[in-house]
Amino acid sequence: MEKFTIQILLVEDSSTDANLLRQILLRANQLGWEMTHVDRLSYAIDACCDRPFDVVLLDLHLPDSSGLETITEFRAAIPSLPIVVLTATDDEELALQVMASGAQDYLVKDQITIQLLVRAIRYAIEREQILKRLKNSEQNMLKALNQERELNLMRTNFISMVSHEFRTPMTTIRSSTELLQCLGQQITPEKREQYFNRIQTSIDQMLDLLDEVLLLGSSGAGGLEYNPAPLNLENFCLELVEAMQLNDGDRHSIVFTREGNCTEAEMDVALLRHIFINLISNAIKYSPTQSRIQFNLNCQNNTAFFSIEDQGIGIPDKDQSRLFGTFYRCSNVGRIPGTGLGLAIVKKCVDLHRGRIHASSKINVGTKFTVALPLTP
Repeated sequence: MEKFTIQILLVEDSSTDANLLRQILLRANQLGWEMTHVDRLSYAIDACCDRPFDVVLLDLHLPDSSGLETITEFRAAIPSLPIVVLTATDDEELALQVMASGAQDYLVKDQITIQLLVRAIRYAIEREQILKRLKNSEQNMLKALNQERELNLMRTNFISMVSHEFRTPMTTIRSSTELLQCLGQQITPEKREQYFNRIQTSIDQMLDLLDEVLLLGSSGAGGLEYNPAPLNLENFCLELVEAMQLNDGDRHSIVFTREGNCTEAEMDVALLRHIFINLISNAIKYSPTQSRIQFNLNCQNNTAFFSIEDQGIGIPDKDQSRLFGTFYRCSNVGRIPGTGLGLAIVKKCVDLHRGRIHASSKINVGTKFTVALPLTP
């Protein structure tokens, strides 16, 4: 067998037995094998904390420990070191108990030979390595199983979400179309316009949902890319707020403020739109009518700090750690429509900018999202 360095810790309170084991090991002529001797369990634990060992030869009866508790206590302190138990008792039942307690082998002192000791040490080390590999394999299998479960749950949530989010606009389109078809000329021009507007709104809702799903899918497949270009960040924000305010009408007041020099930046405009359209849309969606939404931009130290603060329903504490998960929606949204995709998209766009995003919120007080992005790559 190939010779290699092995560090052996001998825990034996009998100096006679310890010397005998040293002599046996010397006669074994195993190059590179080194033995360290201590006479108490506490000393053994301290020694293992100070330096690495490959195997421990452990006497069951020591001044500070006795019997199977010696193995249990050592295993609790040093769980990964293989143990070869030394005992003066040739008892098969005791040997089984020793192995069940976590030892790799069992040697009766007056029966130890050179071959037996060398084999016990090597086999103990090899068994422990096999156990480690088995545990690693088990952990990897459990991890893969959990990932598969998460994937299946994600698929289920996706199917449920898509079914729910498509059913409402499709029902609206169907009912409006049937009314237009059945009533025909009996419908007033105002009612006809109302039905057509409902159809158009429902189609827009479905297209928005498809866009979010496709965008998130392209991100997972590496399709969402970061392409920075020179940008006047202040003008970008002003134009965005103007468009969002126009779409919202007079239902909310979107107020924009700016600090620092934000005219010279280099960012990805498409990704910025995904970030702030989603955040401002959420602020609008979850805030009461006529409330104020504050959008701030502060540029300093080559970083743009954005904040979007609303006076809405807030985010429960239990939901805040999962905000950016795919398809996740907070427990207090009720019947407010949504897909659970928006913040996941926001997080990916922020990450592509190598930025940071943070949320703080209080129930029925409001939510504040803070985004920090480098002004230049």
